[in-house]
Amino acid sequence: QVQLVESGGGLVQAGGSLRLSCAASGRPFSSLTMGWFRQAPGQGRDFVGASSRSRGITNYADSVKGRFTISRDSAGNTVYLQMNSLKSEDTAVYYCAARSGNIASLSAHEYDYWGQGTQVTVSS
Repeated sequence: QVQLVESGGGLVQAGGSLRLSCAASGRPFSSLTMGWFRQAPGQGRDFVGASSRSRGITNYADSVKGRFTISRDSAGNTVYLQMNSLKSEDTAVYYCAARSGNIASLSAHEYDYWGQGTQVTVSS
């Protein structure tokens, strides 16, 4: 089993920045592909970005490219989502996810483990 704990959400003004963290435990971090998803009220769970476990490949949704960056800290078993130039449409609950495969999949169904989510609210 893999446990994921997110932190770092909050309220920020449009144009501002936030950094989300997701600490993983239960399996070697190097064996996990890590993803970020978000869900706005009344919406489905949308792909934000993902980082493959060993190929060094990172994928991003078009809506966040150039603004959001995923990084991995293997020593701390933590993945980060740096969010810059935030917009009101980025408001959502953000979820960290993990999967065993080596593909930075865009599909939520491909991920086996999920964190509890952290709220990000961007005020305009």
